[in-house]
Amino acid sequence: MSSPQEIRAVAENAVVVFSKSWCPYSKKAKDLLKTHYPEVQPAIYELDEKEDGGKAYQDYLEGKTGQRTVPNIFIRQQHIGGSSHLVALHDEDGIRALLK
Repeated sequence: MSSPQEIRAVAENAVVVFSKSWCPYSKKAKDLLKTHYPEVQPAIYELDEKEDGGKAYQDYLEGKTGQRTVPNIFIRQQHIGGSSHLVALHDEDGIRALLK
């Protein structure tokens, strides 16, 4: 099961990314945040570096959001979705609005 620290991270951080270090979609999402929102320090959890390869985290996230895949992104406790959702939100200038 996910540790309380990572679960609390969604409530305690403006941006949280559940990722896998080798995933190109996760990399794209993290790069977008770093490049266009340098003032934001997202909490990033590399699930493949967790015990059991992150399966427990993915089970928890699937139950909470309906999404098992990574990246699984939250902004101000709102589930955004994956990389394509983040890019679409960025293209609409929606990320800055959520960060206010």
